[in-house]
Amino acid sequence: MFNLNKKHDSTPPGKEDRVPPGQYLTDKLPVMHYGNVPQYEDVAQHWDLRVWGELDAPMTFRFAEFRALPCCEVVTDIHCVTRWSKLDTRWEGVRFSAFVAALPPLKPSARFVLAHCEQGYTANVPLEVLLQPQALLAYKYEGEELTPEHGYPLRLLTPGKYFWKSAKWLRGIEFLSEDQLGFWERYGYSNHADPWQEERYAE
Repeated sequence: MFNLNKKHDSTPPGKEDRVPPGQYLTDKLPVMHYGNVPQYEDVAQHWDLRVWGELDAPMTFRFAEFRALPCCEVVTDIHCVTRWSKLDTRWEGVRFSAFVAALPPLKPSARFVLAHCEQGYTANVPLEVLLQPQALLAYKYEGEELTPEHGYPLRLLTPGKYFWKSAKWLRGIEFLSEDQLGFWERYGYSNHADPWQEERYAE
């Protein structure tokens, strides 16, 4: 699925300090995912986002309820484990910290998040990472609704991590007291996924 050895053009001058080791720049947003692309005939009726785990009570957002939450824009660089990077990408959605504020209170034991997506895909992220200002529950990219291939109607945007941690087709947020490996982490990818440390695979 992934080719980590393909050669590409060098990074343009002046942008080297924003490109992690082993990465190359692209102007495109490549499509990479596990499984088939979900199709939704009527998200208003058939899509929801469940929240459970280490919080006072579980909660479910229907599509309209989620879209009524405060929206913001985030501009950030993204880095894929397959070695491409794209600078100054523009996303819109609900800041994760604002999302947490709309939930029943988290328990003091809440330290990790497991994102649950269509087809059983999961991605794990420390809660402290998702409370950073650039962490987003995103539904627009470059001013347009996400396309199905890029995660419509909702995806995670996880700052400072390889892009597989920004899980697509989000359907659930589980707050955990202990870390639990996500899909790719169970198959040998790094749990930390720091592109600046080239943490692609588990040691």
